[in-house]
Amino acid sequence: MGPSLIAPVAVSAMLVIRTALMEIRHPGSARRQWAFLTNRQAVTTGATVVVLLSAVGWRTAGFVSAAWALLAGALVAHLVNLSTGSDTQGRTDRGDMRR
Repeated sequence: MGPSLIAPVAVSAMLVIRTALMEIRHPGSARRQWAFLTNRQAVTTGATVVVLLSAVGWRTAGFVSAAWALLAGALVAHLVNLSTGSDTQGRTDRGDMRR
């Protein structure tokens, strides 16, 4: 694994570990953090970013650009989901309603 591939893999691993730790502390938080995967507009925008960055970066960095593009696409999709106000925001779990 080349040195330029270690950085996006490490960042991805840190995001997954952060999600797992938050889920342990606050059950249900992982579902809210990864809700962008169910938002069609967010996924489409993220996929567009992945394709464009991969196409541009392939000439300079080769397959390593795909790892960076996937990371950037996931972060863009998450930001789009936050800005559009996903349908999971404002919803309460049944367990929260009983408290």
